[in-house]
Amino acid sequence: MSPLLLRQLWSTVEDTQSSVLLNLDDSSLIQRLLGKFKAERALNSTEVDLLGDYIRTRLPLIRDLAQGR
Repeated sequence: MSPLLLRQLWSTVEDTQSSVLLNLDDSSLIQRLLGKFKAERALNSTEVDLLGDYIRTRLPLIRDLAQGR
């Protein structure tokens, strides 16, 4: 995954309301972030899979950051 793609993902996470990040279950949160990200940028299927896997492994960090806001 490119550094630009990662920066854009984390920007999307920061732009998402904390309550959304904290209250959705894992699967719904992954789909929500992917949906927001795909609305901003065209992704191929490989990028969607990689991004989904990356988000899944970072869910605790995403929720910790949201809780700290």
